[in-house]
Formats: sequence, structure tokens, C-alpha cells
Amino acid sequence: MPDVIVGIDLGTTNSEVAVVQAGRPRVLADDGDPILPSVVGKAEDGRLLVGRAARNQYVLAPERTVKSIKRKMGEDTKVALGDEQFTPQEISAMILRALKARAERELGHPVTKAVVTVPAYFNDTQRQATREAGELAGLEVVRILNEPTAAALTYNPDSTRAENILVYDLGGGTFDVSVVHTEGGVVEVLASHGDTALGGDDFDEILLDDIADQFLDMYEVELRENRVARARLLRAAEDAKKTLSDHPFARVEEEFIAEKDGVPLHLSTELDRAEYERLIRPLIDRTMGCVQRALDDARLTAAQIDRVVLVGGSTRTPLIGRLLEERLGQPAHREVDPDLCVALGAAVQGAIVAGQDVGAVLVDITPHSVGIKCLEYADDFRARPNEHKFAPILRRNAPLPASRSEVFCTVVDSQPTVEIDVYQGDDPDVRRNHRVGKFLIDGLARVPAGNQLVVQLDLTLDGILKVSAREKATGLVKGITIDNALARYAVAERAGAQARLSRMWAEVESLADFTPDAGAGGVSSLGVAAPGVPVLDPGPREGQRETVQAEALLEKADRVRAKVSPEDQEEVDRLAGRVRDALTDRRWADLEAACNDLTDVLFYLEDA
Repeated sequence: MPDVIVGIDLGTTNSEVAVVQAGRPRVLADDGDPILPSVVGKAEDGRLLVGRAARNQYVLAPERTVKSIKRKMGEDTKVALGDEQFTPQEISAMILRALKARAERELGHPVTKAVVTVPAYFNDTQRQATREAGELAGLEVVRILNEPTAAALTYNPDSTRAENILVYDLGGGTFDVSVVHTEGGVVEVLASHGDTALGGDDFDEILLDDIADQFLDMYEVELRENRVARARLLRAAEDAKKTLSDHPFARVEEEFIAEKDGVPLHLSTELDRAEYERLIRPLIDRTMGCVQRALDDARLTAAQIDRVVLVGGSTRTPLIGRLLEERLGQPAHREVDPDLCVALGAAVQGAIVAGQDVGAVLVDITPHSVGIKCLEYADDFRARPNEHKFAPILRRNAPLPASRSEVFCTVVDSQPTVEIDVYQGDDPDVRRNHRVGKFLIDGLARVPAGNQLVVQLDLTLDGILKVSAREKATGLVKGITIDNALARYAVAERAGAQARLSRMWAEVESLADFTPDAGAGGVSSLGVAAPGVPVLDPGPREGQRETVQAEALLEKADRVRAKVSPEDQEEVDRLAGRVRDALTDRRWADLEAACNDLTDVLFYLEDA
């Protein structure tokens, strides 16, 4: 039996250990928890604490607890742990030894070899210190692996296809972004930037200050001055931050958190995601500056990035995904748990070193976004609203099971009823997506427009979709359960494929140099489909032929656009916009003229 080489993510805030078994990497858990907090402490009786127990005592006994030791790796220094002094390597070794013990319990045999990850910006001294920590823990560190390389291996284990991957890594204590190139089994870091003093812990502190300020204004009591109250508040802020990643509101409830004039005081407040994102926006903007510097150093543009990968638990903040998509023009990948991504990649590297065949990480995801139909108004509310807006709630590639909610508002005073119309798809127009169900929520409060409704979607591994809508002011709830939601969409996709085939036949028929050959199974001039290709709209309708031709021309424009210069892209976009406008307004004469102009330009560009 070949040696098992585990992969270890030795993180600033949390650490994990993973292994490849039966060709698939998996993270090893302790009582179902795969994460080990990177905290070491000594209990009052002298016992060594590693992980959650040490983290729990940190606020109350910081003199007997050490965290974020990774920031000191490679320094000629010592830290106090009770009445003893330890080097950063020794503290890190305690964390690594706990991970080694976890792996041995799970695997049932000794573990002596490991691949350990480090930030790409670590220098030789820091890397050597990490190797020494492994040796002190009884591990032979067969490879020191860059964290962005590990993340790339998780998403592309064979790395035979050339890709430029941007890895955005925001953990609890540090941030770094790297641009890596994968090709022919080699993963190369092209550029890295980061901020060693920025992470999810800073988000917690911002929330803590906001809640404490609210409490101070209400009761004139400063919670931050009491060590126990501050510890409780910090934990509550962290829990609220996690809730706001998936839901628009989070309640913070702490009973008897303080006392004034002999009267106990309770904390009860609600946080909303929009305000939270406003508070942390300056920190996120700092990371976006690092992203641009990494791209500049790699001498790549956003268009040359093939994939954006999110690493670190703090990347669950929705604002991060939105800003990255705006800046880089593509959605960021978070199919693999951001907390576990690096450890899984380290396990892949360990298996490669050991000569094992490695497959991709298996993750169940929702293949299409799920959301509801809503109205979309222009900024000034004067223009007619878009009545067919698709508002995604669970976005495509979300790992399953998934639960997420968003808030929507009524648009009419005293509106008594709202119809929740649920769709799957990825088009901003619901008419081009697939309806999976709908229900009414009635008996709403008679209040002015702006009554808030929280719509929540829960999608299980078995494809069971639960949709609920709750009136925030009253708690009124209605919902629906949709079985086999994913399978339903697969049927709709097949129907869509058939529709596309029908359209292709119609497009062929429209070509001037096409001669029908009914005997060969082609398309006759009457529009009869070839055998086996159903016509979904058999009856004639105004503009049907013009619509088919225009849609085919727009698809061709998209293909040509990707191959031309930015200046030519602008001209294609302008003419395609004219086609779309005429198509939307059903102005058939204008549509014909717009299509002719676009056809002429595409002909020129194709031959250029």
C-alpha cells in the first residue's frame, strides 16, 4: 500500500486536513466539523487546548491563548502561552499535530507525510518555518504548496487545459489575490497581491461597533468596556455576519448583556444586509485594488481570465461576488466550499506526489438560477416598469443543499395580494426561463407601497424546492413545495433544444440559396418539420419569420463579436441594439432595415 499523503491548509484563522480516497479528495472531520480553528491555549489546570476550546477561552483569557500565529511565521520571536514562551513554529506544530491526530483517527492508520499550503507571498524564511513546524509535529512535509495553486488544483486537477485563473482568497485574518496559469500539468503563479491585515475578523469588528453604538445610544451603556459583554457581542456579530450572507436580515438577541442602576438590560436589534454591506464597502474596495494590481503585474486583462475562484469563508459575502463580476465580467466560482477549497487542493497535490489518479471534486450544484418574477423600475420611477424581470435568489452553481432569501417590496398602496411566480433559468427575462410553480400570499397588511416580503428558497440534494414568502411586518407566511424541480428543468431544457432545432430548420429555409428537398427529410416551403423534429408553434403568427431570422442573426453577431477589435465590437453592439429594439417593439419594417444593416457589417467583419 503506497504512503498516504494528506493535504493540510494551515490557515491564519482556521485549518483543515484532507485526503484523496478512491480518486476523490475529501476533508476529514471531527464529529462532523471539518474546520479546526487555528488557536492554541492553556486551560487553568495546564491542559493544552487546540481548536474551538482554545478559541472559546481567548477573550476571557488572552494571556493563555494564541491565535493568528501564521502572521509571525519566519520571525525570530516568541509568544507567551501562560507562563511559557514558544516560537511560532512550535505553536503551529501544535495545530498540525491536532490535524495529524484527526487524520489518523479517521483513516485508522498512522499519517507521516503531508503537503502543507502557504500564501503565495511567503518568503523562503516563512516557508522554511512552516516546514519546521511540520517536522515538530511528526510530519514529513513533502511539498510546500502555494494556496492559490491548491485552489486551482481543486477546480482543475489534471490542469491539461490551459487556463488563467484568478484566485480571490479572503479568510478570517488575511487577504490575498493571485493570478495563476495552468497548462500541461503545471500550475504557475503569475502574480500575487494582498493585505495581511484584512479579513473577516475586521467585518466582525465593524458589526460589533455598529451594534455597540446602537446600544450606547439607547441605554447610555458602553458594552465594549466589559470584557464578557464584548465577547458575547463579538460572537453575536460573527453569527449575524454569516446569516447576512444568505438572508437580507439578521436578528441579534442577547439577554442580560448589561446592567444599569440594578436593572438588567437586553440586546435586541435587527441588522439588514444593505447597511452591513455599506459598512464594509471600504474594506472590499481595498481588495478590488489588489485585484487590479495583480492583473497588471500578470500583464493580463479581465477578458483574459478564464475563471474566477473564491477561497476563504469571508467570500460568502454577496457584495464580493457582485463587485468581482462587475470588474471581471464573469461570475465567480464558489461551488467548492470556500473554507475547504485549499485543503482539498493540497490533498490533490499529495495524491499526485504519491502517484495516485485523481478526479475532480464532486459537488452537487444547482445547474440554473432559481428566482421569481418581479417588476423592475427605472431610477426615476417615471418610465413604464419591466414586467418580466427575473430576480434570481439561488444563483447558478450554488452548492446543494442551498438556502437563501431576498427581500422584495409591494408597489401599490394597500396591496392585499402578491403572486409569487417561481422560475428557473439564467435569462433576465422570465419569458425565456422555465416556470416551476406559483402561489398567492393574500391578506397583506393595508399599508403604503413598500411593504417588505422576504422570499426564501430552499433546494435539497433531491431536487425538492421549498418556496416561502413572509410579510416582514406581520409574519404572515405562505409557501409551496415543488418536487423534482431540477428534473423538471431538464425536461424544459430538452423542449428548449427541440425549439432551437425547429428554429434552425426555419433559418435554413430562409436562406436565399436553399432549395427544399422534402424527399431528403428537409423542410418544405410550408414549414413542415423534418421527421423527429417537432414544431412547437405550428400555426402562423405575425412576425414569426422575421423573429426567427432576427434571433439567428443576433446569435451570429455574438459569435463574430468575440473575434473582432473593440472598435468593431462597439459597431456590432450598436446595430444589434437596433435589431433588439425593433424586435421588442414588433416594428417589422424597422426590424428588416436593422437586420440588413447588421448583415452588411457582419459580412465585412467575417471577411476582414
